[in-house]
Amino acid sequence: MLTNRINTLSESITIAISTLAQELKSQGKDIISFSAGEPDFDTPQVIKDAAIEAINSGFTKYTAVDGIPALKDAIANKLKRDNGLIYAPNQIITNNGAKHSLFNLFAVTIDKGDEVIIPSPYWVTYPELVLYHGGTVVKIETHDYSEFKITPQQLKNALTPNTKMLVLTSPSNPTGSVYTRDELIALGKVLEGTDVIVASDEMYEKLIYDGEFTSSAAVSEDMYKRTVTINGLSKSVAMTGWRFGYMAAHNTELIQATKKLQSQSTSNINSITQKAAIVGLNGDADADIEMMRKAFAQRRDEAVKLINAIDGLSVFKPHGAFYLFVNIKELSNDSMEFCKELLSKKGVAVVPGVGFGSEGYFRFSFATDIESIRVGINRIEEFVKELKA
Repeated sequence: MLTNRINTLSESITIAISTLAQELKSQGKDIISFSAGEPDFDTPQVIKDAAIEAINSGFTKYTAVDGIPALKDAIANKLKRDNGLIYAPNQIITNNGAKHSLFNLFAVTIDKGDEVIIPSPYWVTYPELVLYHGGTVVKIETHDYSEFKITPQQLKNALTPNTKMLVLTSPSNPTGSVYTRDELIALGKVLEGTDVIVASDEMYEKLIYDGEFTSSAAVSEDMYKRTVTINGLSKSVAMTGWRFGYMAAHNTELIQATKKLQSQSTSNINSITQKAAIVGLNGDADADIEMMRKAFAQRRDEAVKLINAIDGLSVFKPHGAFYLFVNIKELSNDSMEFCKELLSKKGVAVVPGVGFGSEGYFRFSFATDIESIRVGINRIEEFVKELKA
């Protein structure tokens, strides 16, 4: 009855764990969840006010498929101001969140047999979407000692005549690693002379704690021409439920193909969200963004200190996003079982590393209050001590 295509798709493990934690909590169990990939802060009031104004003024009709002109101008201005990137309106399209951006991008570029290089650990959705669209996933394994970043040699070794795309995520979900400008330049040089597309997921761009953020498309003219920049406002200004993402690319044919697909699937994104997103992009919420970034930095420092004090666990200090990718290899090579037992016995929800393509780890989201972080890590320590006893 169902297609082979849909049967290849797995449920998101992060959503599954978060749902289970919520169900246990609704049953009255004492659950502390570090599984969700969303800020615990509310959307800034200035953004909510813009949405309310849009509703009250009757801005509730269909819009252009790729977004209203004012929104695309705001995106272009943001990319120029923050990233040094120049895009015209016909090189930009808005989508229902970055996950939708990625779905559309893969849909218009990947044919059966095309290879997509994905460094692991990776966000759970990348390989699933590649497989759904008939592509072949080529995984490059990374490790703690390299801060989970691929090297130019690894990339060179992975390239074949069938390579269609490289997926880069900086800052990374699930590791928090951030590629420097020099590292991106070096990767770009490996790709010179090829037709490989770079899908650069930059959703956590505003959550940088050390150093500076560099957009993949900004490091060279060659990288600019081959890169599709994907971003949104879900993480930076706590707009996860608003469903706003966008793509920008030098290749206008690719953007127009995405627009054609979207015209026959979802059409335009929510009109109210479009008006609200303009405010999120143009700098009016910058004070809120900085407040959140500072809070996340404090939580990161506390969580890293406490976890590294636990015998049997280790974690590198991430430079961005709001995740820790915790090494449990001294204790277990079955992260799914480890996480199930931790949730069952101690009421702590974290996400198994196997879901991100790297066994022997779990992902810990510090997008929650610092007291919960302290209590939760104390429970993790108790669990680890019992395992080692």
